[in-house]
Amino acid sequence: MQELDLIALFIRPLNEHRIRYVVSGSVASTLYGVPRVTHDIALVAFLRGEDLRKLMEAYPQPEFYLPPVDIIGAEVAREQRGHFNVIHASTGLKGDFYTAGKDEVNAWAFRNARQYEVGTISVRLAPPEYVIVRKLEYFREGGSQKHLTDIRGMLAVSGDTLDRASLNHWLDRLELAEEWRQVSA
Repeated sequence: MQELDLIALFIRPLNEHRIRYVVSGSVASTLYGVPRVTHDIALVAFLRGEDLRKLMEAYPQPEFYLPPVDIIGAEVAREQRGHFNVIHASTGLKGDFYTAGKDEVNAWAFRNARQYEVGTISVRLAPPEYVIVRKLEYFREGGSQKHLTDIRGMLAVSGDTLDRASLNHWLDRLELAEEWRQVSA
């Protein structure tokens, strides 16, 4: 199972080094909805300056490629849209790290994260409402239908468990009503 490989490679080190994160993206939408093949895991990382050393220890070279610590530090310092990749050298599997910055949606996701057990690994999963909102934003920015497909799968499997008030709040706040109509009709 590709998701289990991704979780073992990228989540276990975060847990061991006590680095704060939530899993989002296609791995989260798979756990909340319909499985699909993916070669990466999207993580929102809640990093502070003192976490950079722990991050470098969590993903040692040459087993992993990650940018130099000063580049990661610059991304962490961004208030919004900070991003870097960590790549497992022998498999090519990738962790897409999005830094939390001062983004209020990321802060909400961290406060409302759900704890899951995948195999023997404890995973902090972003709430499904967050995953939906972010996928709608990515669809608006890039037009990829895979995001809408993922959301439809989530609605089919987990739709009854959604916090509709929170979802509607973020849909309104981020002006995603039109994109939401495309998947909820």
